[in-house]
Amino acid sequence: MAGVELDKNTSERVVVRLQEYFQSELDQELAQFNAMFLLEFFAEHIGCYYYNQGLADALACVESKLEDVRQSVYELEQFPLNANEIK
Repeated sequence: MAGVELDKNTSERVVVRLQEYFQSELDQELAQFNAMFLLEFFAEHIGCYYYNQGLADALACVESKLEDVRQSVYELEQFPLNANEIK
């Protein structure tokens, strides 16, 4: 499977956020070109951990909803009126 890529608009917004972070928290100026390289590094080497966690979170959500559906189906189960009819 190919790596996850951000669209151009999202990449530009992330680059701006990286530049703001470097300026406000590290008192360092980060040029746009360097910020883009940093973003590519994170995407290639670190992004997979966040991506995989997102998949795990989505799977847990789906499994929870599936359990709700199972419970709803079991609640629809019907039984004979006379227990002696059960074979």
